[in-house]
Formats: sequence, structure tokens, C-alpha cells
Amino acid sequence: MGINKVILLGNLGKDPEVRATPGGLTICRFSLATGERKKDQSGQWVDHTEWHNIVTFGRTAENCQRFLKKGRQAFIEGRIRTNKWQDKEGKDRYTTEILADTVQFVGGRGESSDSDYAGEPANDNILAGIPTADSLPKAANGGSARPAASNEPVTFDDDDIPF
Repeated sequence: MGINKVILLGNLGKDPEVRATPGGLTICRFSLATGERKKDQSGQWVDHTEWHNIVTFGRTAENCQRFLKKGRQAFIEGRIRTNKWQDKEGKDRYTTEILADTVQFVGGRGESSDSDYAGEPANDNILAGIPTADSLPKAANGGSARPAASNEPVTFDDDDIPF
């Protein structure tokens, strides 16, 4: 027995591709780029981009199609799956993909035109962890603790911290 858990934060490399199974299950696939910066053998900093193939199913897939676009940032939690198949010459080939259990949309919607984004969760986990104005702790003056456009600091009581 082991643990197969993946957590990624990256940007979509292309718009999601969606299809449906004969049974009506929606499947969404997209690529996600993550990056790291490290020193090479000569001591120079180099950027390395790793591409991940992400697969989602059902309601999560439908919402990924609706809200994700190329360049959009997403937080993914899931597990790794490697598929083995044979090409036309009979050679074994492998494809590694991330089966996403949770997808959180990070940052702004960019050019998305859907107006009911915050009002319709994808599934039990899809928007978990993304605070809404109502869920933020209240400031001492009774208003929302969310900073205004002036970048004022967030204030809250120690009782508001869940740990």
C-alpha cells in the first residue's frame, strides 16, 4: 500500500479539450505548466518548465471547460496514472497524466465572460478554499476584512483563526 498524491500550481498551456463518453460522462483534458529556477553546472540561473497532462471528469470537467482558458492559473490536487499502449510499429509507449480530484481556479477570470462564476460551484471541492466576501473574517469596525483598493492590511481576531 502506498500514497499517490499530487499537488500542482501552474498555468494552462492551451484551452481545455472536452469530450463525452457514450455513457454521458464529461472528460476534460488540458496541459499545465509548472516551473522552477535552479543553477546549472556553470552557476547560472536557468528556468525549467515541466508540463503535466491533467484529466478531470464529470462536473469538475464541465467547470474546467467553462472557466479555464490558456494562461489561466489553476491549483490541482489529484493522483498520477501512467498508461501503457503500443504504437503502430508495436513499440510500447507510456503516457503519464494527473487525474485531478480537485481543481481550484486561481487569479482573475481574464477574458471569460461568464457572469455567474462565483455563484455556481463545480462540485464539492472545485471552489473549496477560494474565499468569498461573506466568508472572510470581519474587521474590528464591523466591515469586511478584505483589503480595499488602497491595499489596507487585513485585520482579524485570533478567534477567527481555525487552528
